[in-house]
This record gives sequence, structure tokens and C-alpha cells, in this order.
Amino acid sequence: MRATTRYSLLLAAAVAWAMLVLLTIGALHGANRPFGRETSRRPTRKWPRWQGADRFPRMAVGPVSSSVDKRNRGVNELEAPEEGPRIGPKARRAQRRPLVRDRRSCRMETCFDRAPCSAHGFTVYVYPRGKGERVSESYEKVLSVIRGSPYYTSDPRGACLLVPSLDMLDRDRLSSSYLHGLRSKLPSLPFWNGGHNHLLFNLYSGTWPDYSEDLGLDPGYAMVAKASVSTEVFRPRFDVSLPLFSRDHPVRGGLPGALTSNDFPPSRRYLLAFKGKRYLTGIGSEVRNALHHLHNGRDVLLLTTCRHGKDWWRHRDPRCEKDNAQYDRYEYGDLLHNASFCLVPRGRRLGSFRFLEALQAACIPVILSNGWQLPFSEVIDWKRAAVVADERLLLQIPTIVRSVDSNQILALRQQTQFLWNSYFSSIDKIVLTTLEIIRDRIFSQFSRNFLLWNLPPGGLYSRPEFSTDPGRFPFYYTYLGTRPTKMFTGLIHVISPVVSQSQPLLRLIQAVARSKFCAKIVLIWTCDKPPLSRWTSNPTALTVIEAKNKSMSARFFPYEAVQTDAILSLDEDSVLSTDEVDFAFSVWLSFPDRIVGYPARSHFWDAARERWGYTSKWTNEYSMVLTGAAFYHRYYHHLYTHVAPRELRTMVDSLSNCEDILMNFLVSIVTQRPPIKVTHKKQYKDAMMQPGTRTSRWADPEHFAQRQSCTDAFASIFGFMPLRHSRTRLDPLLFKDQVSVLRKKYRDIERL
Repeated sequence: MRATTRYSLLLAAAVAWAMLVLLTIGALHGANRPFGRETSRRPTRKWPRWQGADRFPRMAVGPVSSSVDKRNRGVNELEAPEEGPRIGPKARRAQRRPLVRDRRSCRMETCFDRAPCSAHGFTVYVYPRGKGERVSESYEKVLSVIRGSPYYTSDPRGACLLVPSLDMLDRDRLSSSYLHGLRSKLPSLPFWNGGHNHLLFNLYSGTWPDYSEDLGLDPGYAMVAKASVSTEVFRPRFDVSLPLFSRDHPVRGGLPGALTSNDFPPSRRYLLAFKGKRYLTGIGSEVRNALHHLHNGRDVLLLTTCRHGKDWWRHRDPRCEKDNAQYDRYEYGDLLHNASFCLVPRGRRLGSFRFLEALQAACIPVILSNGWQLPFSEVIDWKRAAVVADERLLLQIPTIVRSVDSNQILALRQQTQFLWNSYFSSIDKIVLTTLEIIRDRIFSQFSRNFLLWNLPPGGLYSRPEFSTDPGRFPFYYTYLGTRPTKMFTGLIHVISPVVSQSQPLLRLIQAVARSKFCAKIVLIWTCDKPPLSRWTSNPTALTVIEAKNKSMSARFFPYEAVQTDAILSLDEDSVLSTDEVDFAFSVWLSFPDRIVGYPARSHFWDAARERWGYTSKWTNEYSMVLTGAAFYHRYYHHLYTHVAPRELRTMVDSLSNCEDILMNFLVSIVTQRPPIKVTHKKQYKDAMMQPGTRTSRWADPEHFAQRQSCTDAFASIFGFMPLRHSRTRLDPLLFKDQVSVLRKKYRDIERL
């Protein structure tokens, strides 16, 4: 018993001695540490590096040191004023602006100078091509679109945005289109300024084997519009993500969407389809090598081939022969147009041509490309048009697409067609969408909201200078459950002097003024002689606007005097009764996005001459309603002035003809629907055929030949024919029925 007690006491003493030694060593080791709640050594914090820190010592914040002296040093030194001349806050901000942040974290607020944009508006300058400078066909298309846009300026000092003529579309070193020497040429541009306010376009970057996103040059602080860009490299609200398009992509027009009818249920032969290369090794091979696990040969057709490249047979595997045999049994186009969903896996790069091909074919893209910044994702809601899946969940793809019901399939397919037709069908639309996104960033107070970008007709045709409220546009009344105002403004284009009180113009003013829906009558005076000082009294306000530009396009300028949603556009020699005006307006209230009126014309394809033609023959079909007697929404004046190609408006003004045809083209492009003709009336002009009058030009063969040429020229410049034929004519209830005239609302129409 005593031995046990003795051993216990010795053990306790040894433990106490060991603890005392450890505490003494710990105290000596921590004597140099600062006092605080945490005594463990903290990892060094990486502070952001500010550009130009050597020029701004107050901003030169480096890594935090662990020494007591460096920790306690900073406060007094940062508060101490620097020696030298003092500058004001405005000058200090101007010096700091181009050096605010690291270029990898650039935003519009930090790396873009808004001053020239505020002074000159949104204008874009394209550098002239240098001597001997080679430019690819695709980049020449991009530059031609910018030069033809309404934002182009030839003055670089007044430009908000500058685009180099140096071709950077293909930066793959192994490509034949790769241009050497751009690393030194880019900084030598006369207005480069480190890349501020510059926009660079790129489709391909990096090369085998890793296909990195390095451009092989220093873009500085320039914005980069890039295809196949990853979320790691992409700078949100600064760069722009582009779709990858081929060199054959058209400048304008392009193929229309393949969805020609909204059949329900939207049945197609195959549920899910894919046909493409299989990479045996390297980047992009993981997903494509596993697709054979999902292929069932019935409604899921995922076909791959390893027969590509110069030495593919050296790397072939046991599946190559079987895959190649199945691959040759199906046509790529047939699969696209007969499948509900199309698989869009990544290739060597994140993006592929297949993405746009699926959109055009109304095949819902199933995207398997982790980390891909989808094209124009800043403004486009891709969840409404595509299935974005994870590569790691490849085996669940068939289950995911089978869970999509028929209603969702139809909605997704309709959205693919809208996006294709609005933003991707041509280089013109891709480039203009890029410019409009940048414009919305710069003038954020007037930017379009998400709704305007994702509902027809889209952001390109919803002009922010008109309004940023969707309820002000004629396209969204049904979607928002609203209606246009029930008043209209009569807009009469006057080109002849008033010499007597019996002229058709004065009778027309009286007829329109008697309408209970007429809020105001505006005369657009383009006659050389001044207007009358006094007009006959009428119950409606009358305003005379002497157009500064005595051209045919002056009638479609967005005048501030017009405040109603509806405009009744009239020629000075039009003949309309008050009943005709009221009935046409009641029809327009039901179709506020269309042109509704009386005189109709049509277009046709002249196979012998291989061109589009124009006809005024009275047939059962029409595709245009002339604006000499028609209602339409006042927004279309903004569309004509700000969206119509400049060369077309110049053509109209030089001919003094075809302005009504151009307006019909624009409205048909936006609505993708025909106009509406109301009650049949063969003569809407007064003394139209009398020789010696200004209106006798309608009987002039040269005038008609010009309209033939205009129709073909407009279709050529737009890249397609937007006009659509219709056989619909809307008449008043009981029109020409054998009943008492007292039962009819518009009694005077039948007596005309």
C-alpha cells in the first residue's frame, strides 16, 4: 500500500514538472507577439493592386506585414498630406480614372470614360485600314455593319467608342487567318490611350493543345466582344459574349427560322439528337466520348465519328468503326429539323457553330459546356429558350428532356425562333446587338429593361429614345393587358400651295376634324410657299409645322406635337369621310401594331427578271397599305427616323418617292405580320388622274417604275423580303346588307 502511494506521488510530481516546463517555453516564444485575442499567425492578406500606385502613394496599399512597426505605421502616414501643389477633386478624379483598377476587374465605372459619350452621344469610329493591312472577309463584314449603322462617325475625336481595323477575329496561331505583329500595332494606334473606350472583336483564341483564351496581345483597358468566352475570363458588364458564327454567315437577312407553324402538340420524330466529331483525347473529349451510353437508336440519336484530322486512324479505338457506320446513316440537317432537342456539347472550345444551327432549326439547345458565358447573356434570358445542363450529369440528360411537357416545348421552340430572328440570323444583328448592349450600359438611365430584350420584337426594335416603358410601345398592349389611348392625331403632308377655299386639303381637314376621336390636326408643310395665316374654323386644334427638311421623309419625323398613340397619316389630296375615319380608327384600336387603312398594294416575285416587283392591280391579295390614308402607331416615326438604314432614307429623299413602301417594310419587319385593309374603296385621291396637278405623278410611268425599283432595292438591302400577303378585309357590320340604313352605324360609307 505504501509503495503504491509513493509511485502515485512521484508520477504526479513528474506531470506537474513537465507542464511547468511547457508553459515557460511557450511564454518565452510568445514574448514578441502583439497582444490580442488571436495569437496564431494569420495568413498574409492579398489586397487588390491599384494601377498606378507609384503615382498615387495614398492608394499604394500592399500586403499586410506581421511586424508591429508595419502594423502601427500606416495611419499617420496615410493621413499626412503630400508635399507639392494642391489640386482640386475634379482634377484628381480625372488623373485617377484611367488607373483605377486592375484591367482584369474592369467595369464601365472604372475603365470607361463617359465624357465623350455625354458630349457627342453614342458614336462609333472605325480606324481606317493601314497600308498593306490584311483583313478577313468576316471582319470586313463586321466593319461594314458598323460603318452603315446610325452610330457611325468619321471624327475620332468626337467618338464615344472606337473600333480598330486590325483583324483580331482569329487568334489561333495554327490558323491560316492568324495575323502576326498585332502585339506592337495595337498600342501604336493614334487614339489607343491604353485601350480606353475601344472595342475588340474575337471569335477564336488559343490553340492546341490547351486552347487557352489568350489573345496573344495586350488588350489594355479595351472591351472585348468574344466568342467561346469562359465565366472566369469574362468581365461582367464590360465585355460582351458573342456567338460563334461561320465565315458564311450572311451580312444581312439570313435564313428565317424553321418554325413555320405552331402545331400542337409540337411533335417531332426524335426527342434528342446530335451528330458531330468525337475527340479521342485532349480537351473536350470527356463528354463526346461518353455519348454512346445515351444513344438508343430510336428517339435519342447521338452520333459521333472519330474520322477527322490527318492521322485519326492512328488514335482510333475499338468503337470507331461502329460509330462511323451509324454516323453515315443520317443527314445532319434532317436530324436538326426533326428533333425536339439538340445536344450542344463543348468542342475544343466552349462554343460551337451547332448553337446557332440549333436555334435556326427550332431545335431546343441542350447546352453541355460548363463555364461558358452564353451569348448576350447580359440581356437574354436563356432559360426561356434552352436547357443548360451540367457536364457531370450527362447520364441524366434523357430523363431531363423527357420531363419537359408539350406546352413548355412549344414555348421554348417559339423563343428560339424569336432570338434567332432578332439577334443571331445575320452579322448585322449580332454587331448591332453588341453596340446596343454597350449603349445601354453607358446611358443606363435610358436603358431597355429585361422585358424589352426578351419579348418580340426585341431590343433592336424597341428604341430607348422613344421610351423605356413597355406600355408605351404598340407591341406589348396584349402582354401587359393595356390599350392605346382612344384619340388620334391627323397628320397631313402638304406639298402644294393653298390657292382657293375649295381645294381638297380644306375639305379633308373639315372631314377629319368632325371625328369625335380627333385630338389634333397637324399639317407638315413642305411646300416652298408659306402656309396661310388664317384657316377655316374647325372644332379641332390645328398646328402647322414647316419642315426644315423639304423631303418625303419629313412626314415620318417624330414631331413633339404628336402626343396621341394613333396617327392618321394623310396625303393632301386624300378623300375620306368622317365615317370612314371613325371606322378605320375603331379597327386600329384592335390592331395597334399594324398599319390599318384604305389604299392597298402588293409585291410579287418576277421570275423572268429575277427581282421583286410592285403592283397596284386590284386583286384578292395585298401586302402593303399606303400611308396616304392609314392609321398606325406614332412609335413607327421613331423607327423610320432612327432604325431605317441611312442609305434607304437617302434613296427615298432623292427620288421623292417610295417613303410609304419603306414604312411598310419596317412595320412588317417588326411585327412579321401583314397590314390590314378596311372597307373597299377604289378611289382615295381627288383628281388623281387630271393632268397638270401635282397628283398626276401617280399616273406617270416613271413614278411607277421607281416604285418597282424601290421594292427590289429595299429587299436587297434588308437581305430578305419582309412583306407578307393577306386576303383579309374588314368591313363595318351589316356593310351592304339589305337592311334598313338606320340599323347601320357607319351609314355614309356605302354611299361613297
